[in-house]
Amino acid sequence: MMSKKLFIQTLGCAMNVRDSEHIIAELSQKDDYTLTEDMSEADLILINTCSVREKPVHKLFSEVGAFEKAKKPGAKIGVCGCTASHLGSEIFKRAPYVDFVLGARNVSKISTAVKTPKFISTDINYDESDYAFGEFRGSPFKSYINISIGCDKKCTYCIVPHTRGDEISIPLNLILLEAQKAADRGAKEIFLLGQNVNNYGKRFSSAHEKIDFSDLLERLSEIDGIERIRFTSPHPLHMDDKFLNVFANNPKICKSMHMPLQSGNTKVLREMKRGYTKEWFLDRALKLRELCPDVSISTDIIVAFPGETDAEFQDTMDVLEKVRFEQVFSFKYSPRPLTKAAEFTNQIPDDIASQRLTRLQSHHNEILDEIVAKQNGKIFDVYFEELRANGAVAGRSFNNFLVQVQGSEELLGKTLKVRITNPKRMVLYGELVE
Repeated sequence: MMSKKLFIQTLGCAMNVRDSEHIIAELSQKDDYTLTEDMSEADLILINTCSVREKPVHKLFSEVGAFEKAKKPGAKIGVCGCTASHLGSEIFKRAPYVDFVLGARNVSKISTAVKTPKFISTDINYDESDYAFGEFRGSPFKSYINISIGCDKKCTYCIVPHTRGDEISIPLNLILLEAQKAADRGAKEIFLLGQNVNNYGKRFSSAHEKIDFSDLLERLSEIDGIERIRFTSPHPLHMDDKFLNVFANNPKICKSMHMPLQSGNTKVLREMKRGYTKEWFLDRALKLRELCPDVSISTDIIVAFPGETDAEFQDTMDVLEKVRFEQVFSFKYSPRPLTKAAEFTNQIPDDIASQRLTRLQSHHNEILDEIVAKQNGKIFDVYFEELRANGAVAGRSFNNFLVQVQGSEELLGKTLKVRITNPKRMVLYGELVE
């Protein structure tokens, strides 16, 4: 019997990528599906959605409309992920040809969903923390591992707690088992995922030894074969000295840290319910730079949060200048359903928001050009994991710069020394050091 074909499109964050891998593993093992990249031959078409900003939500309905027109007769369409969690049965009303809706905390039910007409499951507190998913990895070289699900923070701009539910940590033994399996299959890098990874260990579903994120990092670093450990996203509030010291001193932990700032103004941070001040963030970021001079720090910034004045925005520019982030993901505030800030009456006009975003991004580009220029001539250890066009191969330095050299697939999965000869903002081009 021919195996059925599965086409899956993943929008949004690394957690969605991992959820898609879980979905693929479940369907291939329980229902004999194999992956295809050709949507027109698929028996099952899935879109794994994001709802953090407005755009991906609009994209969902245009995409499923296109799927419906192009799919072969009898093929099913399923909507999964965060937008499935927050829109629920509304998706059936707006797109009646969708066969099932599966929320972000309900991934383990995929096999049932496929077999049940108009199946819907969007329980944001369904507990999958100790469900052992089958094995599937999009890359043989690195392995995403969930260490927690959900989020206990109440940031006033963020829809995630309403789509992924309360925070629960995944038991240590399951995480260690996944990491060991990854190492046994030759992956030298693991990438830990959670909404607030450094809040790990606060709550488990059942009795569990006491452990925090710093301890987890130490335990994972003991696994033979794992050479690099990355993680996202830590929360600035939980960046205590123990965590910063483990990060700086453990030789397997990659020296790149994502520190979501959101705003550089303490009053705005309070209205966002972020739990820290401008001073706390600066103290942690500058301590990190001191402990670990080659660290690269990335961040998220929202401009034009409701009520943000020019002076308050200037505080964000001040933090940008003092920390000099290697990477900034920046957005205009966009009101999300179910969130507190969407009800605030002091929304900022779009033209002001756009001006602020432009100012922020152009100043960051100036900083980035200086950072990039300093990489010229440096030698990095690069772990190659991606073939690129025109006979090139790319990978990441230990501190997360994307590095590209001329080469072919025999470089994949190897860590090699590269001298940078032509640094650009997005990619450092270099040559292998013999």
